[in-house]
Order: sequence, then C-alpha cells, then structure tokens
Amino acid sequence: MAPRANWKGFLKVGEVSCPVALYTAASTSDRIAFHTLNRKTGNRVRRVFVDEDTGKTVDRDDQVKGYEVASGEYVVLDPDEIAAAVPDSDKTLSITAFIGCDDIDDLYFDKPYYLAPTDAEAAEAFALIREGMRKKKVAALAQTVLFRRVRTVLIRAHDDGLIATTLNFDYEVRDAEDVFADVPDIEIEGEMLDLAQHIIKTKRGTFDPQDFDDRYESALAELVRAKIEGRKFQPPKEARPEPVVDLMEALRESAAMAKPRRRPSANPRSGGARPKAPSRSRKKAG
Repeated sequence: MAPRANWKGFLKVGEVSCPVALYTAASTSDRIAFHTLNRKTGNRVRRVFVDEDTGKTVDRDDQVKGYEVASGEYVVLDPDEIAAAVPDSDKTLSITAFIGCDDIDDLYFDKPYYLAPTDAEAAEAFALIREGMRKKKVAALAQTVLFRRVRTVLIRAHDDGLIATTLNFDYEVRDAEDVFADVPDIEIEGEMLDLAQHIIKTKRGTFDPQDFDDRYESALAELVRAKIEGRKFQPPKEARPEPVVDLMEALRESAAMAKPRRRPSANPRSGGARPKAPSRSRKKAG
C-alpha cells in the first residue's frame, strides 16, 4: 500500500514551483502500545472529562479551551475564535533562503518528513530544485502552515527526494546556560587528555541504525510473548553499580582494552518475533 501524504501543496523557489506531498519519515506507531483495563472485569477503561467542582461528566459539545490568567481564572476561547486566529494556509512551501547544510544547530530540529513530487509532470521541476541544492551543497529554509501552525522547515536533498525537517522556534529551545552555568571550568591536559584522545580514536566508527536495539521495546515484547504463551517471564539481571575509581587509572585501563568495534554478524532482534511485526521495507540513506 502506498503511503498516505500528511500534506499536499507546492514547493516554490523564485518563479519555479512544483506540486509536492509531505510524508511521515519517523513514527512511533510500531511501538508496543497498551490499553488500560478494569482489573476485575478485563474490560477496557474509557477516559471521560468531569467538572472538577461538580464531579459531573462534561459532554464534548460543552468542552472549550481556556487560558489561565490567574489561579482559577480563565479566558474562554471558542473553537471558531481559535480557527479565525490561525493563519490560513496557502499550501505553499516558499523557499526564503539557501544556507549551508550544517549552519543550523540540531537543537532546532523537530520532526523529519519526506518531500516528493505528487505526479510525473512535477518530477522535472522537483529534480531541478533538488539537484541544484545538491550541487551547491546547500539546504533551503521555507515557511508554511502545517497542521494549523506556521512552521519553519529545513529542506535538504536526500537520495531521489528531499527531506523536510520542521524546526523549533527560538522560544521553544531552552538556553543551555541555564543548565551548564554550574559546570566547573576544568582544563584537561597532559597524559589524561592523550589517553582520552587515544580511546576515542580506537573507538571511531560509523552509524548504522541496525546496529542498535531498543532494549526497552524488546523487553516489553518478550514479556507479552511470555504472557501469551503462559510461561513465566525471566526479567534480565540488574547491572551492578560501577564502583567509584580513580579517573586516571580508569583511562589507562580503558586505553589498554580499547579495540576497534566489530560489526555484529546478525541483527540482535532476529532471535524472536515480536507480538506484532509490521512488514515494511526502508531504503537506506545515501
């Protein structure tokens, strides 16, 4: 089944434009999900909204948004008022500037999407924009209304298509100084720094997402399998806490033990099937 587009519109740079579609690139829908049940009956529990003073259930038609201006005091906003305040979408990803691919701190990265032409007629203009960006080694900044919010989007060439990553606004990214203000300013030099650099050099590798397993998800899958099969689940043994050791001695031992990382011969997840194993293929990024 072909993926369903999250959004359709136009990608425009100058007077060149083409119809495009936005598709989800990263999703949590394949994770194991649980429902809340009544322990006594085994029936599913449904969430309801109740008035915090009267305790009575509030019907959906009587529920409105409210902004708290003081303790217990709210400004009520009707759905029509909110809809009128949100900018209308012109369905256009209008490129405002081209920047270096590494010019944006990844703290501002929000969510990635695949951007592709909607039909064969749009392919030529789409390829022109993509290849122009690839040759110049630049990314594009654009703005549009996505999902009823004005969003800034970073667009980059990726294989035969484009990656459109929504960006966090400046007010959404917390100042690092608030966290790092109390970190002491310590100068590392001499043998200690040399050993640290040696360890990093011997551990140097490449990123392959298939090398990493979601241990939490795998543990949940094994627990569910055990319950389905009616057998006792054996929880993994807890790791012993590491004793506090001399930093210099620890570096020396690490440097002596450091070896180039060997690529695993098989995916660690191949040992057993998950309760739900969606079938899908994924093209590896180039």
